[in-house]
Amino acid sequence: MLNIETDVIKDCMIIRVAGDVDLYSSPQIRKVILEQIKKKQKKMLIDLKGVGYMDSSGVATLVEALQRMKEYKGQLGICSIQGSVRDVFELSRLDRVFDIFEDEEQARKACHVDD
Repeated sequence: MLNIETDVIKDCMIIRVAGDVDLYSSPQIRKVILEQIKKKQKKMLIDLKGVGYMDSSGVATLVEALQRMKEYKGQLGICSIQGSVRDVFELSRLDRVFDIFEDEEQARKACHVDD
């Protein structure tokens, strides 16, 4: 079962995801992200602390979000990647494409959300 929570801190939309992200659940995340992209959300942070597994459909969803946000110069960060999910990002070299932060606090500082 996938759980998605959203929160806005200053001008940053934070999307917290918990559960496995796979072919069946990734459309739920995609829907939430695309709703924010339609609103031209300038800063978005995806918190994956609660995600223990992510397949290629989940990764594809995040890549699509990054591409769409770059079209209007939005910022997308990912934080709190754990274990095998981190391995997927490193093996595919996506850790060099995304802004990845150790935790939400570090991400918020880097994106000037706590200023």
